[in-house]
Amino acid sequence: MKKNRTAFENRFWTGGKKRSGLKLMEAYFQFNDLAASKERLNSIMNYAVNRNAWIEEDPAVIFQFHQSMRSFVRAGYLIAKEKKRTVNNQFENPSPLMLGLLSEKEYQNPLLVFKKAFKEYSIREFDYFMSGIVYFSLGVYDNVPERNIVNPYIHLIKMLDTAHIILERGKKIDTAN
Repeated sequence: MKKNRTAFENRFWTGGKKRSGLKLMEAYFQFNDLAASKERLNSIMNYAVNRNAWIEEDPAVIFQFHQSMRSFVRAGYLIAKEKKRTVNNQFENPSPLMLGLLSEKEYQNPLLVFKKAFKEYSIREFDYFMSGIVYFSLGVYDNVPERNIVNPYIHLIKMLDTAHIILERGKKIDTAN
C-alpha cells in the first residue's frame, strides 16, 4: 500500500533541496521582511472578508506570497517536529511591544507556538486557509469563507513573529561565540 507523504515544496524560493526547518526560515526571511509579510497577510485577510472589494495588488505578487507562505508553514512543521531542537531561554522579561501576540511563556520558548499551531491544524488545513483567503481577496464574491479563518490567521502571525525571534536569537548566540 502506498503511503501518502507531505511534500515539503520549497522550490519557489530556495531551490529544489530539502533542508532543515531553520534553514528554510532563514531563506524565507531573506526574501520577505517580517513587517511586510505580516502587512500583506493582514491585507489579504481584510480583503477576503470584505465582500465588496478586491485587493488591487498584482496577482503574481499575491501568488508568490501564497507560495512562500506555504513553504513557511512547511518549515514551521519541520521545526515543530524536530525532537533535538532547543532554544536559548535565558532572556530577560520582554516589553509588551516585543511580545506582540505572543504570551511571555511563548516568547521564552518559541517552539511552543509551532507545536500548538500544528496540534490544532495540519499543513493541509493551513494550505486550505491560505488558498481560501487568496481566492476571496482577488475578487468580489457573494459567499464568504465557510470555516473559521481567524484562528489560522492568528497562528500564522504568531509563527512569523516566533520564527523571527528564533532567527534573531540564533544570530545573537553566533555572534557571541
